[in-house]
Amino acid sequence: MSQETPKQELDITHNQDAERFEVAIDGQIGYISYQERGDTLIYDHTIVPQALGGRGVGSALVKHALDYAREHNKKVVPQCSFVSSYINQHPDYQDLV
Repeated sequence: MSQETPKQELDITHNQDAERFEVAIDGQIGYISYQERGDTLIYDHTIVPQALGGRGVGSALVKHALDYAREHNKKVVPQCSFVSSYINQHPDYQDLV
């Protein structure tokens, strides 16, 4: 008997050279990029190819990036409107801003 998972577990990697968290699905790459300024991470772009839209990829990337900031005691500047919107919808991340 197999159980279906509601969402596919995404394998998000931290590409430190490119300063971004990324995920590859079906040959497409979605990512959230950042700039590191001391103890602050400026999340500036969330890019999800149209082919991957509607699958929760962007939200998964933002959640991963925010969890990373929390684990590393970093503050977050949500320059990207998608990140800002995500934080507004998930008040448990407000303390990072």
